Amino acid sequence: MTHWIWQSATWPDFRHDAQALAPALAAARRAQGEILGLLHALGGDHSRDVEARIWEAESLATTAIEGEHLDLASLRSSIARRLGIATTPQMPARMVDGLLDMQEDAATHWSKPLTLKRLCGWHAALFPNGYSGLHPVAPGKLRAAPEAMQIVSGPMHNPKVHYVAPPAQRLPAEVRCFLDWFNGESHAQDGLLRAGIAHLWFEIIHPFEDGNGRIGRAIVDLALAQDLQGHPRIYSLAAELAGARGRYYEELQLASRDGADIDRWLVWFCHTFVEASLRSKSVVLSALAKARFWAGHAGTPVTEAQAKVLNRLIDAGPRGFEGDLTTRKYVALTGLSRATAYRDLAALAAAGLLASYGQGKATRYHINLQGWGPPP
Repeated sequence: MTHWIWQSATWPDFRHDAQALAPALAAARRAQGEILGLLHALGGDHSRDVEARIWEAESLATTAIEGEHLDLASLRSSIARRLGIATTPQMPARMVDGLLDMQEDAATHWSKPLTLKRLCGWHAALFPNGYSGLHPVAPGKLRAAPEAMQIVSGPMHNPKVHYVAPPAQRLPAEVRCFLDWFNGESHAQDGLLRAGIAHLWFEIIHPFEDGNGRIGRAIVDLALAQDLQGHPRIYSLAAELAGARGRYYEELQLASRDGADIDRWLVWFCHTFVEASLRSKSVVLSALAKARFWAGHAGTPVTEAQAKVLNRLIDAGPRGFEGDLTTRKYVALTGLSRATAYRDLAALAAAGLLASYGQGKATRYHINLQGWGPPP
């Protein structure tokens, strides 16, 4: 029979070996420092665009991990509104707004203590209708069912149990212990390690009927914001966790067993943070390229449709769209006629905003930036 870490006599004594963690932690801090330096060079309105893209990725990923999907148009509109970015307004979806409310509270109000009331508010925001899919959920309340909270997979007649959480009667004391640590002695630890321990601890407790993963990842956002003293959202850890969903669950399960060595979990958490930082670095570099591009063509008149396509190309990165930009793709992106698309593209190429290769119907275009374009 498997024994879980919360059943241990030493629970919740999360000890770790600082020397063993040093290389992974140093790599994570270096990656973080690179992003901070790039953001400092970027500055202003472009930083808001970066934050919007990263926040979008975080929101899509944290729900995808749970097998759910958000309305993308509503998500983008709500993020833009919260960051003060002009956009076409969309009807807000309650599921989208609830998730963003939680994430915004975690990242913005980082100086406030994490309390049971705050956690329950986050939970209620995630389930405004009192349902998770077709299953009723008690919004804003700790689970109270006497049945064991299990994480299982496989057929109903022969399920595989991956984890069993503490029983409901233990939750008030368990949550209080976690919050006392998070708001108190944990601040003496390195901020990244603290975020990793906080996420693991919360997932072990699993205090709500549903939504524990999303709330646990919001706790990581809060811990990282506290570590940087309120810096804008600069990485999407959930995007990396979603990409390694199986490994993520595996590492959580291994770290939840009695006698588990959480050094392994923290090393993996730091490595995941590095990958998230590299993903964010590409977003920031794209924003820097966009800023340089438009600064270099400040006097060139472009239409709204042309600007939209140029920005989409820059956001796609140095290699642009697969197969580069064609007249047909321009029509699809703008809704304009083929004749207008042809004239727009020719004008952009003549003004030096786009570079082209090929002839006739085989003509392809890419952003005219040094080092950008099709592979040789």
